[in-house]
Amino acid sequence: MNLASVRIITADVDRLAAFYELVTGLTAKRATPVFAEIVTPGATLAIGGTATVALFGAGVAEAAANRTAIVEFQVDDVDAEFARLRDHLDDLVQEPTTMPWGNRSLLFRDPDGTLVNLFTYGRTD
Repeated sequence: MNLASVRIITADVDRLAAFYELVTGLTAKRATPVFAEIVTPGATLAIGGTATVALFGAGVAEAAANRTAIVEFQVDDVDAEFARLRDHLDDLVQEPTTMPWGNRSLLFRDPDGTLVNLFTYGRTD
């Protein structure tokens, strides 16, 4: 089994895709106006418009309602990413911090409120 993607449902695909393009430095692939994908070497972040929810069943997902998942991107230098993004982050949760397990981590929310973590692996002991 291989984790292919995580999909976020949003009322504004263009806004959310543009945000993740800024964060990742990658261009979203757009098959339709209601769907975008940020394809990284490790996995894909899919962004679906609310109109796509009906394809799975009415009411099975709700835009901007997530408070349980964290979208995480491994980066080479958390502090450099923070310097690059800081003026574009409307909801900064935690500036770069070294976590007790050694990872360096930056936490912020995307425009729909989903928590995003940029991290660099730290010690492995």
